[in-house]
Amino acid sequence: MKSQPPLIAHVVYHFGTGGMENGLVNLINHLPPGRYRHAIVSLTGHTEFRRRIRSAEVGFYDLDKRPGHDLGWCRRLARLIEWLKPAIVHTRNLNALEAQFVAAWLRVPGRVHGEHGRDVFDLEGRNWKYNLLRRAARPLVHRYIAVSRDLARWLTDTVGVNPHKLSQIYNGVDSQRFHPRAGERPDVAPAGFFAGAQCVIGSVGRLAAVKDYPSLIRAYARARDLLPQAQGLRLILVGDGPQRAHCEALIRSLGLADSVWLAGERDDIPRLMQAMDVFVLPSLGEGISNTLLEAMATGLPVIASRVGGNPELVEEGVGGSLFPAADVERLAGLLAAYATDPGRRQREGAAARARVEAEFSLERMAAAYQSVYDDLLAYRRRQPEDGVQPAQPARRQDVGRA
Repeated sequence: MKSQPPLIAHVVYHFGTGGMENGLVNLINHLPPGRYRHAIVSLTGHTEFRRRIRSAEVGFYDLDKRPGHDLGWCRRLARLIEWLKPAIVHTRNLNALEAQFVAAWLRVPGRVHGEHGRDVFDLEGRNWKYNLLRRAARPLVHRYIAVSRDLARWLTDTVGVNPHKLSQIYNGVDSQRFHPRAGERPDVAPAGFFAGAQCVIGSVGRLAAVKDYPSLIRAYARARDLLPQAQGLRLILVGDGPQRAHCEALIRSLGLADSVWLAGERDDIPRLMQAMDVFVLPSLGEGISNTLLEAMATGLPVIASRVGGNPELVEEGVGGSLFPAADVERLAGLLAAYATDPGRRQREGAAARARVEAEFSLERMAAAYQSVYDDLLAYRRRQPEDGVQPAQPARRQDVGRA
């Protein structure tokens, strides 16, 4: 009987719309079929975003973790791991890291942890309680993956990860799905919104505190004050989240309701980006932003806060510009400058697209992850003193919950 490919259990806090989740979807969709099987284990549930995964063979398992100090999910995870028998458990970010203790206790052959960015409550990664947990898990993790050089430096310098256990792998982007518009601006906005528009500024992301969209809205209002023909300026914010009501109130208070569109969560992001002329990422913290890469692939010049991995993507003066996070006045000046210089927009947008094609393909990203997985399993098989052999993956069943 032919053996099945090794199973990777990807453990996340929640599987919904987001950059980390988008990267996981792209990875599963672009790893060679038949090389690995995949299961997604979510501590708090999943959404219809799961449908972006092409293979129907990917299992989804929810652990129903309750708010607060609920350890019942650890028992449910242990039972699930015993049943699935994964060859690798791959956790992502701090809020899934505790799963490494369960995986180590059950002696899962391969244990990988990925860092994709930090939360607004700990932008610099210096919280001593969080880092105590990270250091406690450090001996149990066989391989680390950081999506940016900034996160890789932090893992080695602050968390104390051995550089030999660490791989830095950039996210990739689908440059066929995301490409520059050909011809007229797509008519994707509410009726009349684009009438008279000369420069459309846009951003895509979750409306959460760490993304700092209020600063972008204030900078947009200030840019309109700086421009003699402010009526030609538009702003599109695509996404939803806990700060939506705050953003709506701010837009109304600044008298911007006619020129700012909160598009909500959408599944036509490529066309929405093609309707933009400039892309802005005002985050207070970032790993490597998928939406930034998608904007670059669309041929948009990007204006991004100088945080996290953003400076690794944005070549200042070549494919876009950087500004100090939360600096409304500096951002407003950049918005006004790009709005009045279509030549600059075209030149920098073309350079951004060229860089994506050269350095950030999905195939390149998938190959790098596969190399980590392959090398890890090969190494673990050569460790007889460990006493652990790669698990034989169980057959897949249609189980919705652990």
